[in-house]
Amino acid sequence: MRQIPEHARWLEGLSPWPAEFGLERMRRLLAALGDPQRAYPTIHVVGTNGKGSTTLLTAALLHAERLRVGATISPHVLGWSERIQVDGVDADLEAALARVRPEAERLGATQFEAVTAAAFAEFAARAVDVAVVEAGLGGRLDATNVLDARVVVLTNVARDHTEVLGEPEWEELARANGAARVDLVSRSNLALAVAAAEAFLGRRVDPGAAEDLRLPGRLERRSEQPLEIWDGAHNIAGVGYLLPRLPDRRYVLVASILADKDVDAMVRALSTVGTAFVATASSNPRAVPAADLAALAEPHFDRVEAIGDPPAALARGRKLAGSDGALLVTGSTYLLADLSRR
Repeated sequence: MRQIPEHARWLEGLSPWPAEFGLERMRRLLAALGDPQRAYPTIHVVGTNGKGSTTLLTAALLHAERLRVGATISPHVLGWSERIQVDGVDADLEAALARVRPEAERLGATQFEAVTAAAFAEFAARAVDVAVVEAGLGGRLDATNVLDARVVVLTNVARDHTEVLGEPEWEELARANGAARVDLVSRSNLALAVAAAEAFLGRRVDPGAAEDLRLPGRLERRSEQPLEIWDGAHNIAGVGYLLPRLPDRRYVLVASILADKDVDAMVRALSTVGTAFVATASSNPRAVPAADLAALAEPHFDRVEAIGDPPAALARGRKLAGSDGALLVTGSTYLLADLSRR
């Protein structure tokens, strides 16, 4: 049985959702901590997909320029400590949480507010030169919007967030709200990271410093023979990014999908590369039950099974793929996190 340290156990026990959305509680929490987010300049990464990759790529580029760089992402794949990094290394999560826990408890902070405040305070304690901060759910009431960022990166806007605004409209809106500089770049996460780092530094950077960065849960090859790929594509746009980048194989899929996504469209898209589908359900309460997900997959795959327990579903997927097959685990970063904890 996995032993969870004291403060991480406290964090996991906090509600992920506030009783009422707003920024006031986050502002009070940070004020009680001495407003650590004001101790360094920030780059704020917002959008629907690709935020985590863009955040870590930007941080790697800036670290290669001899800066001390903090980075915070969400959600995590391997563990909570991923969410607070300095110079590409996970911080001491227990120490970071202990620093903020008394005030977070007093103010009734949510899970995301607590870990974000812990990241900001850790960056101040470590005297970073810059912090690269990924937004959570996004929107004007996201807890990270307390930042007065020097650079804001918009990765993309998929239908999860809006059906209206595309890049040209965002450019116009950004200028109308006082942005001194707006760069439109390709949809490559690395290109976005390069643009962000260069905007912050005011000079060119070498993209090669981040080209070899390997991120957990992002086209991650867990095994080459047999081929096993984990990717946290969590909506139809993420699946659309994933599919053309997969090796040309026929896959057994193990998947969990959240109910607030376009589940049917995701399943149909995944069927273009899959022969068998093992439906499961992550620990997130919004996950579609395995049996319901299997029912949606039934018309699109040669073989469909429902196994509610993620580790058991992974074991079954591996068995179906065999020693010479290919396995794809996808649909939710929460599923990857559940499997990584075992």
